[in-house]
Amino acid sequence: MNSLVIHRLFATRNVMSITQEACRRLREITSKDSEEGKVLRLGVKKRGCNGLSYTMDYVKERGKMDELVEVDGIKVIVDAKAIMFVIGTTMDFINTPTRQEFIFNNPNAKSTCGCGESFNI
Repeated sequence: MNSLVIHRLFATRNVMSITQEACRRLREITSKDSEEGKVLRLGVKKRGCNGLSYTMDYVKERGKMDELVEVDGIKVIVDAKAIMFVIGTTMDFINTPTRQEFIFNNPNAKSTCGCGESFNI
């Protein structure tokens, strides 16, 4: 019986990218807010005036189908249910005199609400 071995001939890419500003902020908050072994998990929930909102929580372990994004030693788990909504997204962090927050530049979003809290695909 012949067995066929398939080798991956292409480099895998992360589901999403994380900017240096977001990495810097994630490093700050995970160093003081998280317990040993906890990693940030990005997901989406149905809520907001435009349909979906991003969620961020700490988890101890990665789910079976979750994706791990690692940039400069920063690890973010992308919830398996959120992958199709965030693929190609860039996570950034802005710090201005009026606001300090993570923002998500999502090429899949067809529309966003005025305040930027929710999006629609």
